[in-house]
Parts: sequence; structure tokens; C-alpha cells
Amino acid sequence: MNMLRYIFIFLLFIPAAVNAQLSNADFVSLKSQDDTLAYYSYKMVTDSIAENRFEYDSIFTRKLVQALRTPYSFDYPFDSIATVSRLYAPDSTFRIFTWQLQKDESYYRQKGAIQINTKDGSLKLFPLIDISDFTSAPTDSVRSNRSWIGAIYYNIVMKEFKRKKVYTLFGYDDNDFMSTRKWLEVLTFNANGEPVFGGNYFTYKDDELKTPQPVSRFLFEYKKDARSRLNYDPEMDMIVFDHLISENNEPQKKFTLIPDGDYEAFKWQNGKWVHIDKLFNQSLQDGEAPRPEPLYDNNGKLLKKDSD
Repeated sequence: MNMLRYIFIFLLFIPAAVNAQLSNADFVSLKSQDDTLAYYSYKMVTDSIAENRFEYDSIFTRKLVQALRTPYSFDYPFDSIATVSRLYAPDSTFRIFTWQLQKDESYYRQKGAIQINTKDGSLKLFPLIDISDFTSAPTDSVRSNRSWIGAIYYNIVMKEFKRKKVYTLFGYDDNDFMSTRKWLEVLTFNANGEPVFGGNYFTYKDDELKTPQPVSRFLFEYKKDARSRLNYDPEMDMIVFDHLISENNEPQKKFTLIPDGDYEAFKWQNGKWVHIDKLFNQSLQDGEAPRPEPLYDNNGKLLKKDSD
């Protein structure tokens, strides 16, 4: 197993400034716990023995929850935890921790939690329970945090419709040894403040590559070693992704799908992501299009992005 491939260094999160309500003593305590968490988070990804990785994951999870119980812990970035995605909502109302646990080349499970930014600094946490292995139709329904379709989130876009905030999450899943998955997952919160994943937010015509409508989340699956992009372009205000084709004319087999140089997109209109079949009028060579900056190298490792 190539250990470096599974070091998910999350570089797109928006760091929160340390709030004055986080006391100096609690900050020092969290810094110490952060260092400990960094050790276990690294070992749960890199240890060569699966049983050890699961054990380190269990310890990491318990210690993370313990650290988050510190008053106003939302204001602490936990930026030493390099193998865990820490994604802040654009309006700072919540953040999402997500990470991946691997048993072997054909078994991956995502884990995570949503921490709400509470006024009194108390902990309000929703665990994310990945049930992907127990459903044959992961795109089919709206789900709660306890029936989550797992992914490591690498970007988030906030939109509003009829005074309701809609957060679109961009997720990565190693899936198995034949294909990789990326997800567009819409997150909202119900009247009780509980997370709701999915809904009728994606509009496109059925074709041989996409999951037939209706869908509650958008699945983008392709060949394991292919380099395919799915991300938000702020200049165009669109979600841009590669158009895929089957390299051996078997589009029903997702592990044969590779980019062909064309691009598709979603544009936010009237509370939905509306599909644009062909983003550009002609097929452009690699590097010519104003496409999102690549997130992963050919081995699936997150690329480092220099800060501005």
C-alpha cells in the first residue's frame, strides 16, 4: 500500500481566528491535545496493519470528542491534524471533520462529525455514520447524519433560496481498487437545527453516464487512475467537471470512464443546480480552459495549494 496516497492534507478550509472567548488556559490545553490528535490521525492512515489502523482511529475519535468538549473549541482550528479534512461553512455557522479509514484496497469507510458554532461555546456535535456499504442506491434518498453517504469533503459553496441557506459539499471517496468517486452533496438544516443531506437540487437530462433521475445527490465516478476534476469555479460561478467517456465503449462500467477534454457544469438557478451539457463550444487542450485548479495528483493525493 502506498502510504503517501492516503495522507489527505486539507488545504482549502477557512481557518477561524482564535476568539477572545477561548481562554488562554483552554487554548494551551487544546494545543497539547491537537499534538496528540495529530499523532493518532497520522497512524490511523499510515500504519501497515489494518487492525492497528482501526485501533488508532478509535482512539483518535474519542480524543477528538474530548477536545471538542472544551468551551468555545469551535474557535480552535486543529491545524496539526494533517490527515483529517476540517471544512468551515462560509458563514462560520458550523464546520465538518471528515476522514477515511482503509481496511484494504477494496474497502474504505469515511467518518466524520459536524460541529455547530454555538453562542455559549457548548458542544453541539452530530456524528456522521457512513452507511454506504449497506445501500445499493446511494443517490436515491434524503438522509440524516446517521445514514450518511461517506466522503472526505474538500470544498463547500453556500447559496440561498427563499431565505434558506443551502450548502453544497464536494466530496472524495477512494471507493475501491477499480474506481474513484466524487460527490456533490447538498446540506441543509431542518427546523430543529439537525443536518439534512440531499434533496431535489440537481437538474439534468438522463444519459448513459449519469445516475437516472430523480437523484438526491450527484455521483461522479471514474477509472481509478484517471485524473478527473469536479470543483466550483468562483469566476464563472459554476460547478465545473470533466465530461467522461468509456475507454472501451462500455459506459455502464464506471471503472472504464476517463475525461475526453470537454467540460460540463452546473449553474445555480432558482434553488437548483441546473446542468450545462457543454461548457465550451469546442474541445480544448489541457490547460487552455478556465477549469478548477487540480486537487489531486495521478495517485489520488491532495496537491498542496500555496496560500495567497
